[in-house]
Amino acid sequence: MNKTIINKKLLPVARKLRKQMTLSEILLWECIKNKQIGFTFNRQQSIGPYVADFLCRKQKAVIEIDGDSHDGKGEYDKERDEFLKSHGLIVIHIHDYEVKKNIDGVLKYIKDNIKARTSTEIVTRY
Repeated sequence: MNKTIINKKLLPVARKLRKQMTLSEILLWECIKNKQIGFTFNRQQSIGPYVADFLCRKQKAVIEIDGDSHDGKGEYDKERDEFLKSHGLIVIHIHDYEVKKNIDGVLKYIKDNIKARTSTEIVTRY
């Protein structure tokens, strides 16, 4: 991933979001930092005009937790996904309900999609 797409102007926003993570983001972050996925991620990472929930630089993957805050923002999400894809990233969408109810399935889904990555296609939603 090109470092030039990291937006330093959004760093204060990203810091604030790290302090105000949703329950689903906290639950997934605990698994990520405890090495349950097997890849290193940063949370609330600024990328261009967006802040991604989780970014794995080495595997060029973004995880987005989609909850109520995404309702009615389909066009915005599509634009963000296209921007990320245009920079060689895959985007893995996970609904917050799944994180709360099936964390083991979510972890397997993330691992499988990152390991199977052969292109920059956007991964379907879990």
